[in-house]
Amino acid sequence: MGLKIIESFDGRFTLEPESKKTLFGLLTNQQFLEEVSQHLKIPSLEFTQLLFQPVPYSMATPKGMPPEFEPYHQSEDYIIINVPANFMFKAKIFNPSRLCAIYRQLKS
Repeated sequence: MGLKIIESFDGRFTLEPESKKTLFGLLTNQQFLEEVSQHLKIPSLEFTQLLFQPVPYSMATPKGMPPEFEPYHQSEDYIIINVPANFMFKAKIFNPSRLCAIYRQLKS
């Protein structure tokens, strides 16, 4: 079985207002922020309210993300995490099936 090369992938999506509100509430929950900070061994985080859908790896998207988000990947000031599946479920987000969230490290 060979690899299927995807020439283009539309990673755009829209969240329903209620789903977005629920998801943002979960992603900014203090306990969740502390858990992520402890795991990454950094002082604290702030959610940037930026989300993206992971995209297939290609020559145009070698990081598996839309090109406009690559500067966050390359910066030491930002953290990109996969949105936990249970957060997606609680927010009733089923399409897209995966999202990534961008956080900014807060220096103490």
